[in-house]
Amino acid sequence: MLKTATSRPWVCSRCIKRQIQSRQGLATASTQYSESRPIPVDNSAPGAKHDDRTLRKIFDSPNFWAEFSQSSKQSYNSPAVGLFQNRYLVNPRGFEVFANTSLRKAQRIVDKVLKASTVEEYRHVARDLDRLSDLLCRVIDLSDFVRATHPNAAIQAAASRAYAKMFEYMNILNTTTGLDKQLEVAMRTPEIVAGWTEEEVVVADILKKDFAKSAIDLPRTQREKFVALSQEISEIGPEFVDYMKPAKPYLTFQSSKLKGMDPILVRDYTTWGQTRLPTTGGVAAAAIRTVQNEEVRKEIFMATRTASSNTVHKLEELLCKRAELAKLSRYESYSHLALGDKMAKSPASVSQFLQALAKDNNQIVKGEVSELLKSKLSNSNASSTGLQPWDKDYYMTQILGSIRSHSRNSDFLSAYFSLGTTCTHETMPGETWNSDVRRLDVISETDGHVAVLYCDLFSPRPGKSPNPAHFTLRCSREITIPELEEASTLLQDGLFKTDEEAANDGMATSRASGVLKQLPTIALICDFVTMSGKSSRPALLSFNEVQTLFHEMGHAIHSILGRTSMQNVSGTRCATDFAELPSVLMEHFAADPSVLSLFARHYETDQALPYEMVAEKLALDKRFEGSDIENQIILSMLDLAYHSDLPLSPTFNSTEIYHSLQREHGALPIDPPGTCWQGFFGTCLDTVVLTTVICSIRFWRGEFGKLYSEVEKAAVVSTETTVRR
Repeated sequence: MLKTATSRPWVCSRCIKRQIQSRQGLATASTQYSESRPIPVDNSAPGAKHDDRTLRKIFDSPNFWAEFSQSSKQSYNSPAVGLFQNRYLVNPRGFEVFANTSLRKAQRIVDKVLKASTVEEYRHVARDLDRLSDLLCRVIDLSDFVRATHPNAAIQAAASRAYAKMFEYMNILNTTTGLDKQLEVAMRTPEIVAGWTEEEVVVADILKKDFAKSAIDLPRTQREKFVALSQEISEIGPEFVDYMKPAKPYLTFQSSKLKGMDPILVRDYTTWGQTRLPTTGGVAAAAIRTVQNEEVRKEIFMATRTASSNTVHKLEELLCKRAELAKLSRYESYSHLALGDKMAKSPASVSQFLQALAKDNNQIVKGEVSELLKSKLSNSNASSTGLQPWDKDYYMTQILGSIRSHSRNSDFLSAYFSLGTTCTHETMPGETWNSDVRRLDVISETDGHVAVLYCDLFSPRPGKSPNPAHFTLRCSREITIPELEEASTLLQDGLFKTDEEAANDGMATSRASGVLKQLPTIALICDFVTMSGKSSRPALLSFNEVQTLFHEMGHAIHSILGRTSMQNVSGTRCATDFAELPSVLMEHFAADPSVLSLFARHYETDQALPYEMVAEKLALDKRFEGSDIENQIILSMLDLAYHSDLPLSPTFNSTEIYHSLQREHGALPIDPPGTCWQGFFGTCLDTVVLTTVICSIRFWRGEFGKLYSEVEKAAVVSTETTVRR
């Protein structure tokens, strides 16, 4: 019945892929345009340009940011207000207080719903259950973010405990038959439904369907087993990701065998002529792309594609538990359970889409393989004649490198994308988890303050995920008068000054048209190159990183625009595949001349970006697009297979399933025996999310490919000040 905004951060596999490509110099374009289209003139008002310059400095100038953040601390001159201005979260113990306070509120709502007996009382059931969902998500979603991002181990541990406590309570509620029965009574009473708003009707239907997924109609012992399994899954999943390891963490070579690799990079890992390379991360990827010695590339490739036995075991344990949960809930498989409320609807329809896509893409990949093999055969130093798995990235790099040598340097393009031009509110003491985090308040000229956006965009640090992600920390929802009356009882604790502040734990609210709403609060995570405090040069983004930022902002904009009165239908709380629409649209905007004219300017000369540079980049990025698509298709098929009923078989072998899919549906060289890459399949934690996201991205890209010219004619992008903001 009740579920969090996202069980994990909104991490797109596409964004992760692009982030890796940014570091490797390889990418996949999302769209292509004619080189002849000029960038329009920026006709925005002078005031808007002044605001833009200030925002640009916030992200681009280390000195300006240092002065800005320091002045804000001095001006407030007050004790810590808590993370995200949540007044409970001023120290680790605050997470326990926050969880317990929310738990007591939730228990009162449960009692109220269970005791409902009159028409008037039943009229509030849908809204009461929606608030119950919100109370759980307030703790679970925020704690999930903090435990994955905060650099302080004590705070991470406290957040994990709060998360576990509320998650377990949520699973108990999901199998509480009384709540399901009371909702059913309300939904079957015409007099009640007739008085509900459209949102209340939709939310009631959502909650009723979610109850059905939670073994609600099973005997008590099986419902208890459902709770236990759900709790196990919530613990095994993060363990799988957090303790993911390769079988061989390091490999050692004589430095002379790494010819072709960046010598400066090699030197960083070399002692007395011996180079010790990590087998995960960008260094290993760089070696596979550039080392001339084929045998060395093979050894590195094998290590990067082989997870430890414990990692693979943890993955298979997770998949088995999910399959058990699905069977207990009377679903054929976990993918049937997960896809039922998506646009895709069923594993069969997703599989049909993927197979059709694979068929259309196959000849393209074969052409790319032929080109790679031709390049290898022209290499007199090659030690084998066929194209091997460890050859693909190396010869792609060779081919693309020869093309780039005849075109402008990619660094020249980056000079037009300082971070401040692509993305403030002063932060109070204790509000953010790192000094690099910027807070942006989103202001509408008609509705006022509509959202809070925290930007943690710079390089990784201990405890921070390197993958781009969108986190929903709090959803939009209307705060009612009874809630304010309840909140007034918290004023005596001294944490809050007003009942409005107490009703939302101190976090951002807004009263537009006389209605008090909690504002969507969002965090964007990236790992762009850290600015140096000693350098005047801003953080410069590759075009791939610009696309990543626009994609993640698409999710944020979805949350910002999807401000509703009820939490269950706000923002990205919709079908996962539909939620990709705003992000795909934003990707198109990132490469559109009209949009580029609004922000793409040289960080030193302030000259506008010549669009032919972007067109050249997009054309280059499409060179090996088929290979990237094939990889995404196979991973999607793997996602479906892993969430079928196969994990319940005594002979289930996750490695064999992956390799068989490569053999059956791939034209690229398959992983050799002895490897088990699936242990690094972190996106698998999100349960058929990869499949639905990739399907939706391909669908929406196809739709926009047909309609984008019409969108442009309708003047979607305006340079008026109101639209710019």
